[in-house]
Amino acid sequence: MITEWKDFLARAGAEFSDSGVAHYGNERRELSVAITGNVFADLSHYGLISVHGEDAATFLQGQLTNDIRKVDDAHSQLSGLCNPKGRLLATFRVFRRGDSYYLCLPASMLEDVLRRLRMFVLRSRVTLEDASDTFVHLGISGEDAAQELRGFAGELPASVSDVLQGDEHTIIRVPGIHPSYELFTTADAAMRVWDLLNVQSAPIGADAWQLLDIEAGIPVILPQTREAFVPQMTNLQLIDGVSFQKGCYTGQEIVARMQYLGKLKRRMYLARVESGDRPHSGDEVFAGDSEQSVGKLVTVAPHPDGGFAMLVVLQIASAEEDGGALHLGGPEGPVLRLAPPPYPLAED
Repeated sequence: MITEWKDFLARAGAEFSDSGVAHYGNERRELSVAITGNVFADLSHYGLISVHGEDAATFLQGQLTNDIRKVDDAHSQLSGLCNPKGRLLATFRVFRRGDSYYLCLPASMLEDVLRRLRMFVLRSRVTLEDASDTFVHLGISGEDAAQELRGFAGELPASVSDVLQGDEHTIIRVPGIHPSYELFTTADAAMRVWDLLNVQSAPIGADAWQLLDIEAGIPVILPQTREAFVPQMTNLQLIDGVSFQKGCYTGQEIVARMQYLGKLKRRMYLARVESGDRPHSGDEVFAGDSEQSVGKLVTVAPHPDGGFAMLVVLQIASAEEDGGALHLGGPEGPVLRLAPPPYPLAED
């Protein structure tokens, strides 16, 4: 994290965890306001990989699940990185600023993804770097917060994945239960934005922002779930994170076969659990009294009404079985209550 920005956050009352800002003194209230009101968040628990050089676009086209040719100064995209078996190694948002592409992903994933991508550079004229401290990264959510952000930028991107570029900032419209944006800018500009937003909006920590991503149905691969899912299991193809027309990339044959020749047996759902102990990404889900796992937790965050909200990949048959109870962590674990994500699910 940029030192002057971290000092600014500390003066603003931030309580830090190992990865970033945990909260600002009242986590339960922050969770509630995130769902109902106007909020903004430091997102330094996410990192950036920069990809630049003459062959950058060609290189990324051969690695990512989405069509990098559609990324430019005005459009970003969700995408994924797979192993040769079509299993997701990471998910991220890709955007472009100047001559560089940027992959935004959890900081805990950055070193492994950077190492993996560098394995395939070979003779390509491309450079990959950890660019996490290039910008201050903020998240903004809510109607009023959006208007306050407009006071800084003059205008905002209109549709999800659209990008607005300024001399000292990049703003991306991202999915959300309220109008939501991610801002990449300088430390000085971030402080000015913070002061604008802090009038009618509330700062929130990492868990509250993750809750918003969960409610929006956005999968985030973490170290505990690396190589656990093919993209379709996480609904990535339903939120424009996979292109089936772009041509070859690592794992493409398996992903395409699932789409055109296979039958999807697992997909991602929203879920709630009433538990005093925090679940974790990668925790297993069980059906009835069976000892056989039928799913895996993707991401989790505390919910303001108690318990935890999560995204979970489940066997479709188990998820849709009438009267079948689902348990987290073991056959005797707490019961999961499911809900569909906030976008249409494709037909099997």
